[in-house]
Amino acid sequence: MRIDINALSPSIQYKLIASTIVPRPIALVTTLSETGTVNAAPFSFFNVMGEDPPILVLGLQTHPDGTLKDTTINIMRDGQFVVHTVDEALAEPMNVCGIRFPSGVDEVRAAGLTVTSSELVKPPRIVEAPVSFECEKVAFLQISPGRQIVIGKVLMMHARDGLIDEESFRIDGNAYKPIGRLHALLYSRQNDRFVLTRPGYEEWLADPSSTRARDASD
Repeated sequence: MRIDINALSPSIQYKLIASTIVPRPIALVTTLSETGTVNAAPFSFFNVMGEDPPILVLGLQTHPDGTLKDTTINIMRDGQFVVHTVDEALAEPMNVCGIRFPSGVDEVRAAGLTVTSSELVKPPRIVEAPVSFECEKVAFLQISPGRQIVIGKVLMMHARDGLIDEESFRIDGNAYKPIGRLHALLYSRQNDRFVLTRPGYEEWLADPSSTRARDASD
């Protein structure tokens, strides 16, 4: 099947891309309004794009009527934001934060979440989040009238106690249970994990089966 995606309407482009590039990590982003109100909004057009410096990228879009979302306005003005990863426990509050509340409403409070002061940026971070990243804007790209991309540098990272080993910096995969965005109203849990070993070229020549998947519990 050949699809000339640029010949399709934006809604169909979104449908195809969002339903095939899955699962996508979810960022619950806090910013501050001009009056100091905390704004929290989820984004599934989000990922890490490198280290040294550590870089996160958010895909922002306007409301259906073309007006800018509060997150976009706040980042454009202040250049600061906090990205929180979303686990199973945070799924429902994250969903509440996605409701289109009137401008100036504190979504964090509406979702029953609590915040605490960040260390290096003005927007606060959500206490209940498993991981959070204090970020400052590196670049803001206007892709189209309805689509922006913000590139952020991580200034500080916070993790729930017991989630990351303080000596090895390895994450406890049994304690960390992030969810992923699929399409429409569907999300995924990380219940089924497997291991893929990547051998060296000579090792692969000697044993092509060395790349086979195995259960993570083996």
